[in-house]
Amino acid sequence: MHSVGTVALGTSGTTAADVVAVARGNARVELSDEARTALAASREIVDALAAKPDPVYGVSTGFGALASRHIGPDLRAQLQRNIVRSHAAGMGPRVEREVVRALMFLRLKTVCSGHTGVRPEVAQTMADVLNAGITPVVHEYGSLGCSGDLAPLSHCALTLMGEGDAEGPDGELRPAGELLAAHGITPVELREKEGLALLNGTDGMLGMLVMALADLEKLYKSADVTAALTLEALLGTDKVLAPELHAIRPHPGQAASAANMLAVLAGSGLTGHHQDDAPRVQDAYSVRCAPQVAGAGRDTMAHARTVAERELAAAVDNPVVLPDGRVESNGNFHGAPVAYVLDFLAIAAADLGSIAERRTDRLLDKNRSHGLPPFLADDAGVDSGLMIAQYTQAALVSEMKRLAVPASADSIPSSAMQEDHVSMGWSAARKLRTAVDNLTRVVAIELYAATRAVELREGLTPAPATRAVIEAARKAGVEGPGPDRFLAPDLAAADAFVRSGGLLAAVEPVTGPLA
Repeated sequence: MHSVGTVALGTSGTTAADVVAVARGNARVELSDEARTALAASREIVDALAAKPDPVYGVSTGFGALASRHIGPDLRAQLQRNIVRSHAAGMGPRVEREVVRALMFLRLKTVCSGHTGVRPEVAQTMADVLNAGITPVVHEYGSLGCSGDLAPLSHCALTLMGEGDAEGPDGELRPAGELLAAHGITPVELREKEGLALLNGTDGMLGMLVMALADLEKLYKSADVTAALTLEALLGTDKVLAPELHAIRPHPGQAASAANMLAVLAGSGLTGHHQDDAPRVQDAYSVRCAPQVAGAGRDTMAHARTVAERELAAAVDNPVVLPDGRVESNGNFHGAPVAYVLDFLAIAAADLGSIAERRTDRLLDKNRSHGLPPFLADDAGVDSGLMIAQYTQAALVSEMKRLAVPASADSIPSSAMQEDHVSMGWSAARKLRTAVDNLTRVVAIELYAATRAVELREGLTPAPATRAVIEAARKAGVEGPGPDRFLAPDLAAADAFVRSGGLLAAVEPVTGPLA
């Protein structure tokens, strides 16, 4: 396990960059002195309330529909253990390591706010587990995105107690108690309110939102590059990218996408030939409207980023400890704000994939490609060229359209109708991860087709940025024109080239940083 840097948690939340650093970069986590002070102060309030005879939700009562039962001091430790064990009820495949690390880190972020009443030693154990590279087993199904991501967080809390299974830094699955002992970590014995505080947050859906935004930021830039390459390969006009045209419809994302495409096409000898042998008044929508579609997605991302930043600054728990000493129930655990933007992003991603697939299909159709060979084949009829690559792209886009159906529009009541409206935010996050994964492949296939098409335009000189992309792609194993060959490895190389950031690394030294 390679560790990069250290992230210190205070009382005022965290940043998206820190989430990614911990989840993907194995950054170490430390508790600031400010956080330790706040943790101790809020715990004093909970201990004082626990000593009183009056029932306080989460401290001396049951939970959910069972909140009316007062629990005596002799059963409270058992109550906290029981809520973790009973709520660790996930099923299905394990979710990814980075998701679990983001989940744990964001729960620790809220714990450190001083609004949860968790003891400092419990928070430190959470940090120790992250720093040891221990990853609890968390399952695909179990969260309704209300009262937080209950089942996923419960599986994490179970590991803190030394129960259940977890993955060690070596990737081996072992009993959590053994892993904790191997790293010198003492299992926690939960006290009043602590079990509930470890379960009651939007941390899983938020972590997946933050990582999706990081991936989509790279993908939207990459899609601007592939759209520009396709415009170039189709001998389209770059006049539609002029900044004065986008200034009169002042959507910032649209202007950014158009500027990116224009930068990629600077110095091209292929653009502007739409009035040559096969005159065109205008390019097709999938080419001409690329900045409008990608720009709308960028603006959707900007809204999602605002929601994420607010949530990263939030302390999501129920009940919460307030500075004046009150412990109050609330509904801040409801995942609707996060669920909505997760769904919005899936819709935008599906549309970006859809327009990219239409451009790819145009490159392959001899009736619409303005002189390119059918399917970009070497010897059409003997060779099928990229015919089936477009089939694969279409299959990916079709799935993305299904994934664009919102999860947040659904709700199934739970907990004997006490929790009678839920967000389904975890489900929205899970399908967005698949959508982002598919979008990467869709963009990679357009890249594969567009670079081949540009190389087939003999006698015309592509833009310097395009030449840089083609050279880097070929070095990365993305093969150019020629007779039919086993295509899957080529597509995998194109996918890796986009996914790793190789595409942007090839372009930006020529264009400067893309927006």
